[in-house]
Amino acid sequence: MSMLEGKVAFITGAASGIGAGTARRFAQEGAYIALADVQSAAGEQLRDELTLNGQQALYVDCDVNDADSVKRAIASTIERFGRLDIVFANAGINGVLAPIDQLQPEEWDRTLDINLRGTYLTVHYAVPHLKRVGGSIIITSSVNGNRTFSKAGASAYSTSKAGQIAFMKMIALELGRHNIRCNAICPGFIETNIEQRTEDHNTEQIGIKVELPQGSPAVNEGRGDVYEVADTCLFLASDMSRHVSGVEMYVDGGASLLR
Repeated sequence: MSMLEGKVAFITGAASGIGAGTARRFAQEGAYIALADVQSAAGEQLRDELTLNGQQALYVDCDVNDADSVKRAIASTIERFGRLDIVFANAGINGVLAPIDQLQPEEWDRTLDINLRGTYLTVHYAVPHLKRVGGSIIITSSVNGNRTFSKAGASAYSTSKAGQIAFMKMIALELGRHNIRCNAICPGFIETNIEQRTEDHNTEQIGIKVELPQGSPAVNEGRGDVYEVADTCLFLASDMSRHVSGVEMYVDGGASLLR
């Protein structure tokens, strides 16, 4: 039997990057997938790809910063599949990178709203359904804000990622009696397109630059792809991690140990 046979997974930020890679991996292992995103063309294309492969998938428009949008997306998932077993709160942005005196309040708010409020809303509306059968919550955090603090201008991003870890630990204890586990992944340098949507404003003024004279001794110099993250998520979603909760897992080949 496949590792996630018959399980239903709700994945935010599912249309690209880590979310799409994990959706494909979960579907290969027998999960029914709810793809939640605001990128409707990419999300529908991935839904069609999975369906053509004989896998069960649903695309739902979902703005994780909008409570009603998240509520509707979860409701559509339950309507289609009848249950919920896995929640992957993955949607997030780098936002604007800038010196703190140049980072504008609305730019700060947008990063915190999508990354941290979005995680809260996803979990908030999913938990009543998870309580019926137990399950796994996985949150995409980052090495930034938890192990490393050298990404120039990333005060809002790193704060949101550190906040996700605190949130994860709190709800891991709160939900344990309902047989719901909660963990976080902390990717390092993973090949995605998130950098293309990142705004960099004058971060060279900050003067933080880390260079290792002989290169990184980490596995593959710390560079990874979305499927290496997806395999970590598969472990956390499956019964193989049935006694693992409240843990942040660094997926960076050990590179953040040096920074």
